[in-house]
Amino acid sequence: MKIKVLTIAGKMPAWVEAAVADYDKRFPRDVKIDWVSLPLASRRKDRKAQQYQAAEAQSILKQVRDEDFVVALDVQGKSCSSEQFAQHWQTWQDYRGDLVILIGGPDGLDQSCLARANQRLSLSALTLPHALVRVVLAEQLYRAWSLSVGHPYHRA
Repeated sequence: MKIKVLTIAGKMPAWVEAAVADYDKRFPRDVKIDWVSLPLASRRKDRKAQQYQAAEAQSILKQVRDEDFVVALDVQGKSCSSEQFAQHWQTWQDYRGDLVILIGGPDGLDQSCLARANQRLSLSALTLPHALVRVVLAEQLYRAWSLSVGHPYHRA
């Protein structure tokens, strides 16, 4: 399974890179996660959030192919338990294209990204710092895999 995580962000702290790398190395060789950081739109006082979202959406959507299954992480997306997330994992594995997960910048995802998404999920009703979203996503992807193969990592 090939997964591409497209994220709008600046440089991440070392602890984030270390945590994500730790989860990445736990996956078997047939699960490959490519974490792609795209630059934030330059912020100016005379612009609105929608303008930043639109600029960032252009760089995001250039990375998405027609055959990709796209999951947008969105505060208004569907929330789910770890077990339900693992069910999504099973669906994603059966899909012929690659899985692409979108993480927006500080202003969220543009409507064009949400419209392109095959699925919209929320990791939490809480507002999470961008760096923490990466770690939570990495952990939940690993947990979903572990549930799908009966690995003992997940203990309810």
